[in-house]
Amino acid sequence: MSPGQRGLCTLCLLAQLAACDGEGRHQDRSDTGFAGLGATAEGYAEAHSGMRITFPGDHGPHPRFRLEWWYLTANLHDRRGEPLGVQWTLFRQAQRPNTTEETPGPWAVDHIWMAHMALSRGAQHRVAERFARGAGVGADQQAGVVLRPFRAWLDNWQLESLSTTGDELARLRLTAEARDGQGSFGYELELDAGGPLVRHGVNGFSQKSADGQGSMYYSQPFYRVRGQVWLNGERITVSGQAWLDREWSSQLLNPGQSGWDWFSLHLESGHKLMAFRLRGGGDNLGDHVSGSWISPAGEVTSLSADSLTLTPLKNAGVAGRRLPLYWRLTLPAQGLELEVSARHPNRWMNTSVPYWEGEVNVTDVASGKPLGQGYLEMTGY
Repeated sequence: MSPGQRGLCTLCLLAQLAACDGEGRHQDRSDTGFAGLGATAEGYAEAHSGMRITFPGDHGPHPRFRLEWWYLTANLHDRRGEPLGVQWTLFRQAQRPNTTEETPGPWAVDHIWMAHMALSRGAQHRVAERFARGAGVGADQQAGVVLRPFRAWLDNWQLESLSTTGDELARLRLTAEARDGQGSFGYELELDAGGPLVRHGVNGFSQKSADGQGSMYYSQPFYRVRGQVWLNGERITVSGQAWLDREWSSQLLNPGQSGWDWFSLHLESGHKLMAFRLRGGGDNLGDHVSGSWISPAGEVTSLSADSLTLTPLKNAGVAGRRLPLYWRLTLPAQGLELEVSARHPNRWMNTSVPYWEGEVNVTDVASGKPLGQGYLEMTGY
């Protein structure tokens, strides 16, 4: 089977599996939340507030949970100061419970892996997607994650540890390349952590609805980046900041939640802000709002609807949809009222599960003073 045939077969399999429950029965997607993330977790381990994240073990895969991801975004600039954006993500979805025991046979599918990469500059937004299937999560697979030395990969797209300190995520190399009708594009970047890993929520449990669904969630938001990207036949030296998110769950959403708006922001003060609004699933049929205010030293203050307000200000037309590309974020305890705006509307990820993901600027509402930059992800529109 050729690589192209293999990719097509895997895509078809993924689409069929996504339309079925764990026993092969077709599901009504309207009853399982955005992209099926509200489907029942029966048979799988479930994230809950009594769990704790531990390092370095939780950098690796969690096959008893249905889904997880390693998700990196980077705000970069070239030597002239022109901004660029990079995204790289590896997703794992288990296809049956108890996948700690591998299914024998050459056609066994215990896990579906999906990887996304994107490179953005100005109006350009280049996107690629790859799939793999596997009977396990080990180093001999087409895609997977191993803990020591840490490596997450699908084919030759990979995020690998360069660390010698014992913290596997302290120093990383990210490499990925793809080709489309406009030619090849890609990047090779080195990331050095300038601060600690950060647990969100309660010891790493991030609640996503009033009903209690959630995920185990931590980040490394302090990466300094240097390296090269290539685009339109040009190799460009870049530097900047990056943010790595790690999450795993078996039922991430309430079945009625339609999607989310997710912010990861680097402020010039050295503070970081993670904030999200899950549409639906909150108290009194409202939205569920949560976040983390992170000090330059990595100390975390958890935020809720009482201490964080996310207000969409203005929509724009993108890919036949109306998306809120301008926001106001209010944090009363921090004395901040932020305006967050997309650098360019053309950041639509036309992938198997489409969404918007792109770089944003952060300014002070009252003065218009630039305060930072970051990334915004919006799903379910």
